[in-house]
Amino acid sequence: MPKLRHVMTASIMAGALALGFTSATAHATTPLDYVALGDSYSAGSGVLPVDTSNLLCLRSTANYPHVLAARTGARLKDVTCGAAQTKDFAGAQYPGVAPQLDALSADTDLVTFTMGGNDNSTFINALLACGSAGIFSGGKGSPCKDRNGTSFDDQIEANTYPALKKALQDIRAKSPNARIAALGYPWITPATADPSCFAKLPIAAGDVPYMRAIQAHLNSAVKRAAEETGAVYVDFSQVSEGHDACKAPGTRWIEPLLFGQSVVPVHPNALGEQRMAERAMSVLRLG
Repeated sequence: MPKLRHVMTASIMAGALALGFTSATAHATTPLDYVALGDSYSAGSGVLPVDTSNLLCLRSTANYPHVLAARTGARLKDVTCGAAQTKDFAGAQYPGVAPQLDALSADTDLVTFTMGGNDNSTFINALLACGSAGIFSGGKGSPCKDRNGTSFDDQIEANTYPALKKALQDIRAKSPNARIAALGYPWITPATADPSCFAKLPIAAGDVPYMRAIQAHLNSAVKRAAEETGAVYVDFSQVSEGHDACKAPGTRWIEPLLFGQSVVPVHPNALGEQRMAERAMSVLRLG
């Protein structure tokens, strides 16, 4: 009888352990409910293949949300949209395109986004202003900085930063249990002028650091908004160094304004989207 009791006890314990292991394993492998929000850097605009479910948003199925989801097994709901501004989180960007926040729910586990570059048309206005000024100056001096001064920075501080902070609060309200990651923008320009790059990125030598400082300010606004609302900021300032639009194909993460390999210039290429996903996974400690 003692031997039988010992065998029965061992069987019960083994069964309990097996049940616990099975339950824990099932819980551990439950896919994350992942919602991707954001602008064209999130959407991977210009990267093939194109998501044909919504051509207005010029979204790629090789964007960083898809890369992240594929590598982690997450269930992805991708509502990223090219040209989106922070206001498009809460409002319809185009007829028939729902506000991005509508994709969120109390069951959402993970939210990522890159946003802010289109607010005030910061990126496009700065690139156009500095590109045209650079061409007319023959690449000399800092005509864009001389003409525009702190105007881009003033708009980031007055408009973009508070809009991002409010958006993050709205995301938290809709998905209170989610991990929220706000991704910064990888470097578009090098730290100092590269004369060999002027044909591809026609910004005057003195305006290259000016453009870089504007982008650094925008990223700092994203970081502050994230930290003040309990979100995670994914920083690209170090990992994207040396991968700007002036670098060669296969090294650069961002395509140049001219003579690039994408129909959407000054945006991440497939390598850039992949590296953005990898950096986000590393910071979030995913998969």
